[in-house]
Amino acid sequence: MIDLTPEQPTPRVGREQSRSGDFIGRSHSGSVGTIEYMLYRPAATAPNMPLVVMLHGCTQTPEDCARGTGMNELAEELGFLVAYPRQTQAANQQRCWNWFRPGDQARGRGEPALIAGIVRDVIAAERIDAERVYVAGLSAGGAAAAIMADAYPDLFAAVGVHSGLACGAARDLPSALTAMNRGAAHQSSAPNGRKRFVPVITFHGDRDRTVIEANAREIVHAASRAAGVTITVVSETGSSGGRRFTRALSQDAAGRVLIEQWTIAGGGHAWSGGNPAGSHADAAGPDASRAMLSFFERHRLSGAQ
Repeated sequence: MIDLTPEQPTPRVGREQSRSGDFIGRSHSGSVGTIEYMLYRPAATAPNMPLVVMLHGCTQTPEDCARGTGMNELAEELGFLVAYPRQTQAANQQRCWNWFRPGDQARGRGEPALIAGIVRDVIAAERIDAERVYVAGLSAGGAAAAIMADAYPDLFAAVGVHSGLACGAARDLPSALTAMNRGAAHQSSAPNGRKRFVPVITFHGDRDRTVIEANAREIVHAASRAAGVTITVVSETGSSGGRRFTRALSQDAAGRVLIEQWTIAGGGHAWSGGNPAGSHADAAGPDASRAMLSFFERHRLSGAQ
């Protein structure tokens, strides 16, 4: 993403070595509570590096998510930091992000406020380029990532949703189960023309039995409405990692890709092209992590604070 000038890492308490960089445990405290997270800092750091926020799925931990997605290795290779917020069993018995609860779907409240607080802390402490902050997640984490993009379009330049659901797909647990099994029973919240549009990339397996692939189509439909411009869709097919895929690119009049939708033939509820050393990761299929980073690199948040 950028050329790096080596910089001596600042010593930190609780440092855990991970390859060449550091995997560091931290916490954020704010008006709505406290949340722990892990931060990966590559060995070579410099001011104005990008930040990727990764939201794990149910039953996962930040460490598990890092293993399965390989994001730390890519951070070392490409030069960016990764923050992994940690959901607790006290907040959700299965460690799912509570994407289906109204109190965790809005700006300045609940889990979105805590995750946004992490972002602001890392931007300040690590001298992050505020125009290149991105959020992605798997399953419940993907649904939470969609909420973060909707609630904080001023923080995130782009969003990645893997095997997740659209913002507003559910308002309680019964409607969440309906959305996961059949798609949202109602339209997600109408796009607000006053909000900045956040470009989105989705990955979804067409044999996902936990969160059916119709949810990816709903994410793309909502994003197309929210883009506020005429969209032209160009589709291509290919094969990678032993699986075929369809990649649909939604472009504006200038050819800029605003929405990228990957559908993985035969893919289940797992991170495509991932490392099976982590849970919910499928070694087969295109590399979702690298594809998301390529998409992110093409988008910046102009006028970021």
